[in-house]
Amino acid sequence: MIMNQDGMEESAKNIEGSSGNTSLPLVLKKLLLSRDETLQVASAHCITAVLVHSPAKHAPAFIHADIPEFLFEHLSSSSEVLVWSSCNCLTLLVEEPLFFSKCHTVYGIEAVVRSLQGSLKMNNIELHKQGLLLFAEILTRQPEEIKLFTSSAMCRDAGRALQEAVSSPVLEVAAEALKATSAFLRKDHQSTPPVQYGELRALLEAMLNRCAEFSQTLLSRRPLGHASSRDSEKAILQRGKFLLSTLEGFRSACRLAIEFQSEPSAQENPFTAPSAKKEDTLEAFSEFLLSACDSLCIPMVMRHLEQTTHPALMEVFLSILHNLFVIVPHMKEKFSKKLEDLVLGRWMRASSSFIRLTLELKARFCSDLSHSALNQVCSNFLYYMCLNLLSAPEKTGPPSKEELSAVSELLQHGLPQISSRSPESLAFLSDRQYMEGAARQRQYCILLLFYLAYIHEDRFVSEAELFEAVQSFLLSLQDQGERPPLVVFKASIYLLAICQDKDNTLRETMVSAIRKFLEGIPDLQLVYTHHPLLLRFFLLYPELMSRYGHHVLELWFFWEDSSYEELDDVTSAGQPALPASLVVLFQLLRSIPSILLILLDLIYSSPVDTAHKVLNSLRTFLRRNEDIQVGGLIRGHFLLILQRLLVEHGASPSGASGNLPLLLSLLSLMQLRNVSEQELDSVAMKLLHQVSKLCGKCSPTDVDILQPSFNFLYWSLHQTTPSSQKRAAAVLLSSTGLMELLEKMLALTLAKADSPRTALLCSAWLLTASFSAQQHKGSLQVHQTLSVEMDQVLKALSFPKKKAALLSAAILCFLRTALRQSFSSALVALVPSGAQPLPATEDTVLAPLRMSQVRSLVIGLQNLLVQKDPLLSQACVGCLEALLDYLDARSPDIALHVASQPWNRFLLFTLLDAGENSFLRPEILRLMTLFMRYRSSSVLSHEEVGDVLQGVALADLSTLSNTTLQALHGFFQQLQSMGHLADHSMAQTLQASLEGLPPSTSSGQPPLQDMLCLGGVAVSLSHIRN
Repeated sequence: MIMNQDGMEESAKNIEGSSGNTSLPLVLKKLLLSRDETLQVASAHCITAVLVHSPAKHAPAFIHADIPEFLFEHLSSSSEVLVWSSCNCLTLLVEEPLFFSKCHTVYGIEAVVRSLQGSLKMNNIELHKQGLLLFAEILTRQPEEIKLFTSSAMCRDAGRALQEAVSSPVLEVAAEALKATSAFLRKDHQSTPPVQYGELRALLEAMLNRCAEFSQTLLSRRPLGHASSRDSEKAILQRGKFLLSTLEGFRSACRLAIEFQSEPSAQENPFTAPSAKKEDTLEAFSEFLLSACDSLCIPMVMRHLEQTTHPALMEVFLSILHNLFVIVPHMKEKFSKKLEDLVLGRWMRASSSFIRLTLELKARFCSDLSHSALNQVCSNFLYYMCLNLLSAPEKTGPPSKEELSAVSELLQHGLPQISSRSPESLAFLSDRQYMEGAARQRQYCILLLFYLAYIHEDRFVSEAELFEAVQSFLLSLQDQGERPPLVVFKASIYLLAICQDKDNTLRETMVSAIRKFLEGIPDLQLVYTHHPLLLRFFLLYPELMSRYGHHVLELWFFWEDSSYEELDDVTSAGQPALPASLVVLFQLLRSIPSILLILLDLIYSSPVDTAHKVLNSLRTFLRRNEDIQVGGLIRGHFLLILQRLLVEHGASPSGASGNLPLLLSLLSLMQLRNVSEQELDSVAMKLLHQVSKLCGKCSPTDVDILQPSFNFLYWSLHQTTPSSQKRAAAVLLSSTGLMELLEKMLALTLAKADSPRTALLCSAWLLTASFSAQQHKGSLQVHQTLSVEMDQVLKALSFPKKKAALLSAAILCFLRTALRQSFSSALVALVPSGAQPLPATEDTVLAPLRMSQVRSLVIGLQNLLVQKDPLLSQACVGCLEALLDYLDARSPDIALHVASQPWNRFLLFTLLDAGENSFLRPEILRLMTLFMRYRSSSVLSHEEVGDVLQGVALADLSTLSNTTLQALHGFFQQLQSMGHLADHSMAQTLQASLEGLPPSTSSGQPPLQDMLCLGGVAVSLSHIRN
């Protein structure tokens, strides 16, 4: 009644000057100023009682009487009752806008924060709640134009108080703190520089951790049995409310980050030292928001979805995800992919994705035009997510700006209209009736959503049903004469390829329709999605393969990550599992061998990186599928490529294609793939002619072309029948360009400058030795003689290059051939190096060798043998055998002199010192046999021969290789012929052991492959040894 007196408001305005009439606000104000706590509390209660009736009507009188000022002062009281009563009064007063226009909050905010800090240390839960309620109301109602926190220190204290409050173990207190936190995260509250990003991060972490802790507590206390279902529903509801408040606070933080993006002063703390690590920045805070959403928000929401779905909660949650696309633009594609790929599968009972989740929300809550806000949020989220996923595909280039602009418009108009469940969407996609523009756009959107879901392994619709629906959709477009946007057609092709069953193929009409659509596309890359099944789709249908097979294979290899080089040199016993992409390709190659021809063209015409991938894939295929005979197919096509190259680039084939060496290496691999000796057919002979012609047009520096070419020529000579060897050698000897090239390369062996790679020199010497042997054996016509300086050859052996054991072995192979032919080859002519001294008598006997050259060669062989390289040692022994045979035919005394040198004994025992049973190494057995043949007892005595025989008798002969057994046979036969086996029982035992092993199975070890590639050089082990 007192408050309703007429003119109350007017008297309140002049309350200080009024002397006659005393108003109630003035009386209560005086009571607040008294020192009696009881009167102060009573006054606050009276104010509260008045305001409860009508805050809007009576609050101005108390505000004009400056009552809020004294209530703020009482917040620092030690009396919990007085503080609670003051908070209660202020909470009612803040409902009046005049409270803020009078700037009472600016005056009293510090008192509120300090009171809150103090009260949180007490155990009065009601006081905590009332203080947080007052703080939340002030933060919420404070006008934006009136800054509440005038210093960053005050803002920091407020944040720390809220951090402590949200961590409260009392749920009601934490819930009030969440509301206050959401209001606290406003731009006008945080804009006082410098922005305390570290404090904000700590506050959000405390808020999220408290929510996670509460969620876990409820889960661990989940009641059992039907009797407790009501309690369970209540707990779920309570958890949902708390989670919603938490998400609203987090959304406020996201909005704050977005608003600060346009504020230069808010990017980082301007007071941070230049050398200090800048962690208190907007960028760091934004990335924290993204990380916190991923690690805390998403898991909590997903766990809650297992219990119930609340539209308001999902609206806030999806708006957070939408905001994060804007907050961290440089990570939006990565974030979109992670949302679609990983997160939901961990937290939901059935593997799902955000596309599926959002569509289900729209279908469940937005189909009847209700929850329009949720529909808009879902559409916005899907819009940004789809654009991000389309902008950054995993293994193909992004679409153009024009394409993205068209897709953007399509999604903006179509997504809000989609609110149907998956079966209904499939039925709509399958509709062959005439489609208007809006309906067609809706179909486009549905197709894009299925496409993005399938790309990220979320197949929430049946593959068979989707396969049929996409076909109907494309046929509908064809019927209406429409051409879909490129991204829509790209999605259609991908879904058809993925959903096509292995036993189900497209109808011919459908394939024709697809081809017509493809003919209108300027570049296949615009509709290409990198996936093995898409490759299979294009290669499975001849109509598509003939037109697009080359291009799609080129795209597929271009976007492949791995070059499969690690699969190259793996034996069949230890083959690792193939990548899934190669499995599909290899299945296609087995069923459609003609694809190999396309791959050959790709090796020749593609960029080098792509060609390497194709080559390594083909290598792996050929090595793992030896049962497939495709050599004739590949060689025939390669012959056409080579003929075309020589016609177009006859003068300089090395500049024709950087990929020619890759093709040649594949050709040599095909030759190595032939395990047994085979007759060379007409294609093989033509290839030999063309490759030799190619080599003749190259210089010694064209290593990349010459090395695989030499390998092919060498293997062709050594991996065929004797009759074919003669024909092949005749073809190659007719190539004067090849012979001239070999002569140049042999002369470069000792050159310090402009010397080819050691591997190429090895091949040159091995080829020359092979040509010389075949020419001498078959008396073939020679069109070009090779001149070789003997002194240079011996110098190369006396001063070998570092790490060039194979080169020394190749030179020894050539020299052994020349010695066996007594230097009478029509192909190779030994020429003197400069002026020669007058020949001695012994030189005349040994001509064309001189005794000095013999000594040099023997010393060189001894030095090379000491290196104990198995292959080089075999070549050395073979050359020494040929040398002694050459000497013995001309002067047996000189041969005996060379074989009986004391140094030979030291050499032999150095080799025998290599380890236990080293005498069973084939090169040592052959060396001992050689010395025994020349009766060099000074090198190997009878007693030492007996020791060797004793060791042989104790050895397990079944474990020896065929090469070792052959050498042992020779050693044993040499001893028998010389009568050195005095112990007949031992002789019989050894003879029985050797004869008991059949020649084909005389070794328990697997037979060594004769044709090898050592350091990139084609080698026949039998050619090196013998």
